[in-house]
Amino acid sequence: MAILIVLILIVLGVHSCQVSARNSALKDYANGVSSLIQQSNQTGDQLFKELSTGAGGNGQALQNQINQTRVRAQSDLTRAQGLSVPDEMRPADQNLLLTMHMRLDGIGNIATEIQPALGTSTSKDAINAIASNMARFYASDVVYKGYTTPLIAGALNAAAISVGGTNGVQIEGGQFLPDLQWLTPQFIVGKLGSQGAAPAGKPTPGLHGHSLDSVSVAGTTLQTGSTNTLTANPPPKFTLSFTNTGHNTEHNITCKVTVSGTSASGQTTVSQTTAGQSTTCDVPLSTAPAAGSYTVTATVQPVPGEKNTTNNTMSFPVTFQ
Repeated sequence: MAILIVLILIVLGVHSCQVSARNSALKDYANGVSSLIQQSNQTGDQLFKELSTGAGGNGQALQNQINQTRVRAQSDLTRAQGLSVPDEMRPADQNLLLTMHMRLDGIGNIATEIQPALGTSTSKDAINAIASNMARFYASDVVYKGYTTPLIAGALNAAAISVGGTNGVQIEGGQFLPDLQWLTPQFIVGKLGSQGAAPAGKPTPGLHGHSLDSVSVAGTTLQTGSTNTLTANPPPKFTLSFTNTGHNTEHNITCKVTVSGTSASGQTTVSQTTAGQSTTCDVPLSTAPAAGSYTVTATVQPVPGEKNTTNNTMSFPVTFQ
């Protein structure tokens, strides 16, 4: 009998230790998520502070600032991916990672659009694109508040762990998007101090346009007829060389690079080109594409009054390693 009692006590003790360890893991995960979301929301505060100042209308400076904020968002996502996730929290964690991905992608996309948003010829489309990424931030708040936090609370309650109140586990309830007005293009125009979606004036008389002459990466010119091999990470910077083939000085010329089948892209605005003169623009990709073979397309976007656009674009077969 004494042996049986000892065995029962051992079993109860082991079970108690297992329950305690499980509960500690659940609490640690919930606390880790709350700390992470606080950090992510601070990243959001930084982003909207930058957007509200507009960098004095300097698109390149503002893009650089937002790219630095994107680095913070990447760190937030990496931290989320490194959390130790109890089995009971896996559904919540899937939604948490989606939340962090949406915020990272939104910041990267806005960085790409910020220069043309502060320009004139393509600012309307850029402002609308920024607004659509504001919707991405709003959706990330919905995913976190509407799905992630209820699943975390449910897992804690199922383990008889109190949530909220004085002694319960606290779940962060803040949000990334500070104001729903950021969803409207006109509000964004006002915050950026952009010349915004104002219609472009009538082009001056004479020939307008540019010709894309070549594209290079790190000093190596890409070839259209053979595969080009590039390093994917860090994201490469493409240098577009092009010529003003018209009779007019052109303003706010957009250079763009896309990678087929991916969200990797980049965009830069050149403030001015002179008739008959050549210039370059550097276009870094917003994110590193996965290893593989793609078509990279580089474009000098048409300016008002440009009629011949057949020489504005070049495409290259590229293998990213």
